[in-house]
Amino acid sequence: MYCVYDVSMYVATIPNRNSPPAILLRESYRQHGKVKTRTLANITHLGARQIEALRLALAGSLAAPSAPLPDCFRIARSRPHGHAAAVLGCLHNLQLDSILDPSPGRQRNLVIAMIVARIIEPASKLATARGLHSDTLHHSLGDLLHLDSAEEAELYRAMDWLLPQQARIEQALAKRQLSQGGLVLYDLTSTYFEGRHCPLGKLGHSRDDKSGKLQIVFGLLTNAAGCPVAVEVFADNTSDPKTVAIQAGKLRQRFGLSGVVLIGDRGMITSARIREDLPASQGIQWISALRASQIQRLAASGQLQMSLFDKTDLVEIAHPDFPGERLIACFNPLLAEERARQRPGLLAATGKQLEKIAVATKRRKRPLRGKQNIGLRAGRILNRYKMGKHFQLRIKEDSFAYERKTANIARQENLDGIYVIRTSVNKEALSGQQVVASYKSLAGAERAFRSLKTVDLQVRPIHHRLPDRVRAHILLCMLAYYVEWHMRQLLAPILFDDDDKPQAQAARASIVAPAQRSAAARRKALTKHTADGSKVHSFQTLLGDLAMIARNRIQPNDENIAAFDMLTQPTTLQQRALDLLGVTLRAN
Repeated sequence: MYCVYDVSMYVATIPNRNSPPAILLRESYRQHGKVKTRTLANITHLGARQIEALRLALAGSLAAPSAPLPDCFRIARSRPHGHAAAVLGCLHNLQLDSILDPSPGRQRNLVIAMIVARIIEPASKLATARGLHSDTLHHSLGDLLHLDSAEEAELYRAMDWLLPQQARIEQALAKRQLSQGGLVLYDLTSTYFEGRHCPLGKLGHSRDDKSGKLQIVFGLLTNAAGCPVAVEVFADNTSDPKTVAIQAGKLRQRFGLSGVVLIGDRGMITSARIREDLPASQGIQWISALRASQIQRLAASGQLQMSLFDKTDLVEIAHPDFPGERLIACFNPLLAEERARQRPGLLAATGKQLEKIAVATKRRKRPLRGKQNIGLRAGRILNRYKMGKHFQLRIKEDSFAYERKTANIARQENLDGIYVIRTSVNKEALSGQQVVASYKSLAGAERAFRSLKTVDLQVRPIHHRLPDRVRAHILLCMLAYYVEWHMRQLLAPILFDDDDKPQAQAARASIVAPAQRSAAARRKALTKHTADGSKVHSFQTLLGDLAMIARNRIQPNDENIAAFDMLTQPTTLQQRALDLLGVTLRAN
């Protein structure tokens, strides 16, 4: 029988003839009546004070510290850590780092740093570099990516390295997110420059209400759920329909997809684009909608009447002007009520402002003169209220008059709440309900633009002057949204985002009716708490909460003891967020 008892540890000093003595941590024990010894560790490398402290501790005679315990240590530096580690961990889990470049390297790490920084703290490249550098950092991202010496010029060089990789990166994302025969959402937006020296920037229509500033347009391709796949930058004088051919070619040639259904709005997938860029022979089908003028022509021909919606809110019709297409007419009574409520006020406001122009042409002192001057003022008013189609203007050199187009207004009132979806997809592939649902999924692309431009990633304003830097900036923002989109899906249970969309869809009376949030999402919005009592966050406030997990550099006052890092203990909610993301925090 093997028996060991009376075990004790001690520090032994073993002399060496021609070198300093060896200091060993040993253990003595009694076995079968005999005392034996074994060495546990060689501690010669420790300092004299540490060895003496260990010797006294093992002897049970270690004196109390000469100073209170809090005075034995100091926090040399504290860096917000949790938000950076969470985003970076999610990026690694998505294997986006391998998509950027299969081989690790500094250029890849710099690009990853710009993607993560765009989510946690969107700022200029100079400010991003300051956040990474060891002398000026304000989070732990530089430490995590070993970029504590990063400079602004390095970030710009990393952008120059990234742009040639765009086609390969988008192909990898498309392979993950798109499939043969699936849905692809396509939408456009514009953003503006601060400055006047980028060749890409053109004066044009501003979707940001920044008239007078140079603009660019960029188009975003996403999957049916709104996850971004590819982005393309255009000069602002490129009309929306002219971008369709480029995106169709990208789907066919670069991504190798056939039979996909491209979904775009009525201003983009027009009849001309359908004929020239989306012929059936090329394998890409499409879903779009009719313009208001086209709907009015359908009504004038008798093909579209309110009586069609007596028993249903969705009906399929046909018209010779749209050969080979399915037209799905929908009636939303809530939309009709909203438009009927808004129109009188907009007409009245427009008329009031136009009347001021008429008065200005008749005043005795400095009357408004000149067709061009009068027309410019009238145009600004019509653009502001979007009521130009309802007013007839008569502009002369010294007078101005206007009147409402009552017949036109009446025709539009009769069609309030009606919209018509058009598609090349046959009934066997998608039912009428599915076509409408697919078109409404464009809201996913619109959410992406809200996140990119205003809510989270702040793509605007653009300060870059070189066209390729602008393209690289837009690509970085798209990749940041790719990470954020996946984070939002995982974190939905503790965000205000709806985490039970199937229930909401099941409770919807009709696909034409306005979308509803699930009961769980409404409860979160009302109580501001989850079912288990935790506080509900927005995406940004949750990142702020995670940032409170700090990476603290602890420096013992005893110079023989090395400094070490210690993390703030996560709260219950912070730990749940990390668990949902599948991220584990480490001090080193």
